Amino acid sequence: MARVSAQPAILFVCLGNICRSPLAEGALRAELTGRGLGWEVDSAGTGDWHVGNPPDPRAIAEAARRGVDIAGLRARQVAPQDFSRFTHIFALDEKNLADLGRVARPDAKARLSLLLDIVPGYEGRSVADPYFGDDSGFARTWDEVSLAARALVETL
Repeated sequence: MARVSAQPAILFVCLGNICRSPLAEGALRAELTGRGLGWEVDSAGTGDWHVGNPPDPRAIAEAARRGVDIAGLRARQVAPQDFSRFTHIFALDEKNLADLGRVARPDAKARLSLLLDIVPGYEGRSVADPYFGDDSGFARTWDEVSLAARALVETL
């Protein structure tokens, strides 16, 4: 992915915006803070089931275990203006990437891609969805989104 001249504005998107995308948001915010950068970062879901709700308690616990507080985040659904507000929209799996492609406006400036495509050796992979599993799935998801957060800062 080529470097962009404007400061990046990043949106992470999964299905419900309560597990993977808030973890990705938290991981990138922590990486940016550690490097003294102030990019715009947000997360959203393609679905509307959890709008207004905090992240899954297991996601909150995993992020806290890693020193990151995501408890104040609230789920929202992707909005048409997101495609012009953000420079990059990263889907956490292929289905959400396809859904984003279908709703993207023709004048969209945001680049759409899979999040793990930015991590060498992970291209084409989806971030593990921990929702139906146990706590260990949230640790794996954190590890994947943290790798991506570091790669994003180094690449963009």
